[in-house]
Amino acid sequence: MKIAVVTDSESALGYKLAGLEAVVANDSAEAAKILARLIEEGECAVIAVNVELLPDPYAAAKREMRGRDLPVLLSAPSFRSAIAEDGKNAEEYMRRLIVETMGYEIKI
Repeated sequence: MKIAVVTDSESALGYKLAGLEAVVANDSAEAAKILARLIEEGECAVIAVNVELLPDPYAAAKREMRGRDLPVLLSAPSFRSAIAEDGKNAEEYMRRLIVETMGYEIKI
């Protein structure tokens, strides 16, 4: 079983670098179709969906999930929404992530 993420093209590379299957959707309708396909294929234990594309992935896939325990559906924040919540610009956000992850600052 695998973990998949339905996201925008901006965030997809980060998920792929983390070893997850990232599927790019351009809008909500496309994200809903991709989510339904991934559920029907039955190969994923977890599917995360970019919150900007589908705020409530379970509601969008209620019919496909009927009678199933898996996959677990999650909402994942997008890069844009993470920055907007933080109120800082993208460089500051990335700097903070690098410092928290690696323990030291790298000049971007």
